[in-house]
Amino acid sequence: MALTPPVLALPGTSPELGESLTDGLSRVNDLIERRVDHDDPFIAEAAGHLVQAGGKRLRPLLTLLASELGPLGINDEVISAAAAVELTHLATLYHDDVMDEAHVRRGTPSANARYGNSTAILVGDLLFGTASEITAALGSQAVLIQAQTFVRLCAGQIRDDRPAPDGEDPVAYYLSVLEDKTGVLIATAARYGGMFGGSSPEVVEMLREYGERLGMAFQLADDLIDIASDADETGKTPGTDLREGKATLPVLLVRSSTDPADRPLQELLASDLHDEDRLAAALVGLRGHRAMDEALERTRAIGREAVAVLDPLPPSDAKDALIALVTSVVHRAG
Repeated sequence: MALTPPVLALPGTSPELGESLTDGLSRVNDLIERRVDHDDPFIAEAAGHLVQAGGKRLRPLLTLLASELGPLGINDEVISAAAAVELTHLATLYHDDVMDEAHVRRGTPSANARYGNSTAILVGDLLFGTASEITAALGSQAVLIQAQTFVRLCAGQIRDDRPAPDGEDPVAYYLSVLEDKTGVLIATAARYGGMFGGSSPEVVEMLREYGERLGMAFQLADDLIDIASDADETGKTPGTDLREGKATLPVLLVRSSTDPADRPLQELLASDLHDEDRLAAALVGLRGHRAMDEALERTRAIGREAVAVLDPLPPSDAKDALIALVTSVVHRAG
């Protein structure tokens, strides 16, 4: 298994750390494949559908990398924690694709497109259960963190489907949603790595804060990619959020504009974008709008916040790789 796909490459990683991460990711993947297997061939196929489709493996990579800051480094508990986090992430993808009525995920038919909504939802639940089973073997604190993470994940998804309350700044509301929707699981990935790698409570908390900032930057970059890229590049259908009426940061910035020249795009974004012609026009309008540059700068600013959290750590290969990971995540968006 490769260290990580090129989109999340870590330039400057030492050969020793690179070899350790490569071996660790291979062990995580093997564990995931064993745990999603099932006596029923259909369940095994459906549960392994997105596992086999690949993916960036950002979360388990982060768990492994964070563990290298501690005296224990990558060990069996770290491998289990990394697998549990990735299974939790995979479970959310099954549910997200049902909610978004997505047809493609990771360059292959989405689980709901292949197996139907009911099966996709149930397989997502099965993967949540599998992740919880693995976490249970890691102790009560890990179970509590997993439960708290799950609550925030669900709360973030619920809030993401609703507009900002009256009187609340839509951009601030959206960023707070991202803290729950995406930031919390990536924070947990880093937190587990610190915990089971033997780091001090202070470093574990530092890793949690770093992970939450990294997760927000990752989601903001994803939002930009959803607008700026095509399906051949990302393996996902562009404009999915627009089609479903979800207002990501570039859309919120366009909506807040008082420039009369933006009125046609504002009206287009407020229309029914299930219409493919309108959707295509909206994508073109957004791609050429200054809101994309502003959203990119905000993404980079949050990435800088993630890096700043690590400042108190002494120099190490692992710290350098964590900083490189932020750069890789942010630069996906431009």
